[in-house]
Amino acid sequence: MSGLRMPRLLPTAAAVLIFSGIAAAQVKIAIVNLQQALVETAEIKKAQAEMEARFKPRQADMEKLQKELQGIQQQLQTMAGKLTPQAEQELQMQGQRKQRDLQRLSEDLQADVERQRTDILQGSSQRMQQVLHKLAEEKGLDLLVDVSNTLYFKPALDVTKEATAAYDKAHPPK
Repeated sequence: MSGLRMPRLLPTAAAVLIFSGIAAAQVKIAIVNLQQALVETAEIKKAQAEMEARFKPRQADMEKLQKELQGIQQQLQTMAGKLTPQAEQELQMQGQRKQRDLQRLSEDLQADVERQRTDILQGSSQRMQQVLHKLAEEKGLDLLVDVSNTLYFKPALDVTKEATAAYDKAHPPK
């Protein structure tokens, strides 16, 4: 009985493939690099510059601490055998404290940067979704696909720059 069903399914499968090809040919599709579109917006560029300025003093503190740590390590190497055991132990303890302080500063800075970046991107991503929806409607698109989900596309299908421009127009930086 399953042998009889197989020949009947072949014409149905062929018809589905043929009609799906015809339907796909009539669909208007565009591609967007969502990440690039978002990163290139004036709002994100401004936020990035503000973040760099905000965290620059902490970065400078870390660099200073790193130099102090390197100085202690160099001092331990150049003075090896010349220091008293107590002085050598004191330098090693200073180095360990500075290493711990540097590690904490680095972790705190990284967490703060990540938290602020997430907050910024979360709001911007939602606004970009709205802009893309409006752009798709204006262009009469049936499907708008992120570039990360495609293997190949013609460059003419890319609307990334248009998306960035539309975002900047709808949401100028404050």
